[in-house]
Amino acid sequence: MAGIYIHIPFCRSRCIYCGFYSTTALKLRQEYVEAVCRELEKRAFEERGRVFEEGEKAFEEGGRRKEKGEYLINTIYIGGGTPSQLTIGQLRQILDAVYIYNNVAEDAEVTIEVNPDDVTEYFVRGLSTLPVNRVSMGAQTFDDERLRFLHRRHSASQVSEAVRLLRDAGIRNISVDLMYGFPEESLDDWQHDISSALALNVEHLSAYCLMVEEGTPLYNMYSRTQQESSSSSHDTSLTSEELELAMYETLTDRLEAAGYEHYEISNFARKGYRSRHNSSYWDGTPYIGIGAAAHSYDGNTRSWNVSDIRKYIDAMTEGKRLFESETIDDDTRYNDLVTVALRTREGLDLRALQPKYRDYAIKNARRFISDGLLQLSASDHLALTRKGLFVSDMIMSELIYI
Repeated sequence: MAGIYIHIPFCRSRCIYCGFYSTTALKLRQEYVEAVCRELEKRAFEERGRVFEEGEKAFEEGGRRKEKGEYLINTIYIGGGTPSQLTIGQLRQILDAVYIYNNVAEDAEVTIEVNPDDVTEYFVRGLSTLPVNRVSMGAQTFDDERLRFLHRRHSASQVSEAVRLLRDAGIRNISVDLMYGFPEESLDDWQHDISSALALNVEHLSAYCLMVEEGTPLYNMYSRTQQESSSSSHDTSLTSEELELAMYETLTDRLEAAGYEHYEISNFARKGYRSRHNSSYWDGTPYIGIGAAAHSYDGNTRSWNVSDIRKYIDAMTEGKRLFESETIDDDTRYNDLVTVALRTREGLDLRALQPKYRDYAIKNARRFISDGLLQLSASDHLALTRKGLFVSDMIMSELIYI
């Protein structure tokens, strides 16, 4: 099994907090779509060739010959950026290429990210003709003033209307993103956002604390404020740690009470509606990243495409892929596993580790187990407790192999 991620970097305007690669050069959309289709073709044939060569070698050694295309695609995720800034025709062109050049599972999860204001009757009618069966929508907040602060294009009222239109179009798996930790946001404000999100009755909710990431407009704004106040603080949050914790605990309490499973630090799902694509990142499933700045992982190497749309288009026009890569050694593989597996409800499977890493993890986990931040199950899984979720970064850093 494997997943395909397709990065659509186009945004009509940039949000102040976003650190993902994006561009407002909308005139390049069709050129980019064609380049993405070329990469899908190139990567698929390279993969099929590799699988076939491995199968031929195994056959010569007395094993089974593998068939071309044995690499089964289980999830497809079109993210960004703002994928809903593409036309239905352009989205169809990309998805047609995915299905032409890959062996896609019949029950594949096919997700597209959308902005609420892009979800029109025309858009959802077109969407219903595509193999998309899951939609992830960035609501962020239900307060129009905070939306303006983020430089979001939509209004709070457009979120519920977008959900209604998607339901009418037959989409039965909808995810909504929320943010908390805004400047001057109170716990009551956050309670209102949670109530508004629950009223949508969607299958999946993700919630993230608004953080100041270097290179974003928010970072520049925050840095200027610090300079003007002569502050030397380098905090990346916009509210107090105590309030952030209260907001996180409130979120967890209310969503669990409403029947959502807290299956990953920032993600909640109704039964049977976990994000299969994102879960593959956390359990080490290989994935293929298509598009400018997209990352790929095959278990042994990581690679990432050039973060420049013009260079990406020009290279793919010539049939070349501009990328960098690194080989993953045993230490890196263990460290990667710690930082992704511990995010999940199931936690880190110690049985899957080499003895030296298992011993290292258990030794460094002991004090966190004693403090009630980690728990070791009878099935040899090391997982964060409810208390440990909020300090997960600190715990993971102590389990990293140095």
